[in-house]
Amino acid sequence: MALTPSNMLPLGTKAPDFNLMNSVTDQTLNLTAIKGEKGTVIMFICNHCPFVIHVNSEIVKIANKYQSKGIKFIAISSNDVVDYPQDAPHLMKQVAAEASYPFPYLYDETQEVASAYDAACTPDFYVFNEDLKLSYRGQLDDSRPGNGIPLSGSDLRIALDALLDGSVLSELQKPSIGCNIKWSHNRH
Repeated sequence: MALTPSNMLPLGTKAPDFNLMNSVTDQTLNLTAIKGEKGTVIMFICNHCPFVIHVNSEIVKIANKYQSKGIKFIAISSNDVVDYPQDAPHLMKQVAAEASYPFPYLYDETQEVASAYDAACTPDFYVFNEDLKLSYRGQLDDSRPGNGIPLSGSDLRIALDALLDGSVLSELQKPSIGCNIKWSHNRH
């Protein structure tokens, strides 16, 4: 399992728009239509990655807390399902139910959205302000499977609190680390 860090998209980047199918409801969702009033968190995750499985409970807690404050959470899986059938949309729906995801879990079949966001790993977190400008990208916190550090979601929580109270967030942000996004062989 190759450890892959975030590519760290430049801060201030405007969130690329997308129309993707929500694996939970089979509806196509558009970023502009579903973005949060005060901010939007976009997470690239997948079903089988041990790094995502490790953080699932914490991202559900954070989403449940901050969605009521006007911040929308959106999860996207961009993995190639030909080579990784465990990430197929019908299984995404199952994972979303089992983990009680309080957010849509979108399927990026063409991988164009992951490419537009320069996403590299699962999980990869992006926080956009009310104007969909990037204010944070990187890790959830310092916890990783097996490193003994408890999950806290501290880095993401600090970024969301800064967004809500209008404080300036440090540009020193740690990349997320996880499994690489499983790119299709047919890409490019």
